[in-house]
Amino acid sequence: MNLLINPKEHARSVGFGHRKVMPRACVTDGKKHLRTFLSDALEDLGFITTECGQASELAAVLDAHQPDLFVLGVSVDGIEVGKILEILVRKNFTGKVLVIGQPGSIMVKAVRQIGEEYGIAMLPCLQTPFSAGTLRDSVATLLPSEPAPSPAVDVAEALKAGWLELWYQQKINVRTLVPSGAEALVRMRHPAWGVVPPAYFIPDDKDPHFRGLSEFVIGRAIEDWRYLLEQQGPVDLSINMPGSFLGDRQAVRDLCRAMPNHPAFGGLLIEIDSAELIGNLDLAIDVAREVRLHNIAIVIDNVGAEWPALMGLRSFPFVELKVDHQFSASRWGSRNLPARALCWRPARTKSREQSRQAQACLPVTETTCRGISRCPSPARMR
Repeated sequence: MNLLINPKEHARSVGFGHRKVMPRACVTDGKKHLRTFLSDALEDLGFITTECGQASELAAVLDAHQPDLFVLGVSVDGIEVGKILEILVRKNFTGKVLVIGQPGSIMVKAVRQIGEEYGIAMLPCLQTPFSAGTLRDSVATLLPSEPAPSPAVDVAEALKAGWLELWYQQKINVRTLVPSGAEALVRMRHPAWGVVPPAYFIPDDKDPHFRGLSEFVIGRAIEDWRYLLEQQGPVDLSINMPGSFLGDRQAVRDLCRAMPNHPAFGGLLIEIDSAELIGNLDLAIDVAREVRLHNIAIVIDNVGAEWPALMGLRSFPFVELKVDHQFSASRWGSRNLPARALCWRPARTKSREQSRQAQACLPVTETTCRGISRCPSPARMR
């Protein structure tokens, strides 16, 4: 690796800039799936990430945003590493470099030595395989000492700028322990705040931009379903909607028209919080009956102690009940369910004793994963 750069000249140019709102990281690896995995892990720690697949892309990445952390993945070959280090020096990179690999390997030692010779701050090598804890320890000096202030984010701006994404949480059949679908979760990737949870940007149902957010979630979920169909076959998807969505008749009609006319499409599940649904039960029943004819079903989400309110219904057009995690833990704690359990509707009962017995015998069929790496929208993976 021939770096035609004076290390003393580079060392004099290194300085410290102002701390950004959130730390930034650039992940370089020759394999897309490894870059995505590393980026997701760093985002969980609070970094804003960018990816770089080859040395020729790096200069533009550094010009756009100077990262605090530069990650060299395990699958970068020696020639690429040489070019990458050269570009870092020429661009006066002032952050830190984390090399992922075996500390005793000749290549890792060479990368660290060359980086140190040219004044680049090299973090201790992160040995593979690594855990979330060891990754955090490796980058601890770059993490904010205090939590960042709550972001003020405008959902209209996010929709216009294309910051919104769908991430997918896998559903597992607890009897067969095989995947049985995925639940879409909306997230925002803000250029200054990084990944923003929905609590900071989901608008009130009276907000004029609420409709636009709902249309985005539906449209992206259907787009992702088509992509997944081509890549791996049909996947049953579910999306979350507020109870007020059911009261917007035009939105419901648009939802029905958006469904794919494809023989492999098994339908779309719309999850509504149980408290909101029970508060307007007649409307929910009417809409559930209507949308079934368009290959859409409604799931009652976050069911807790209020579930007996659903027992006396003459008609039950809802396909599933998703039990709140705390409630399921109290009922099935010995099973150690990892997250919300999905259970079928219990049989109708008339007496309080029958209701108690039915509650004890709810047949749990699925669970959503918690503590497992989330799957970004396929749109991000393309």
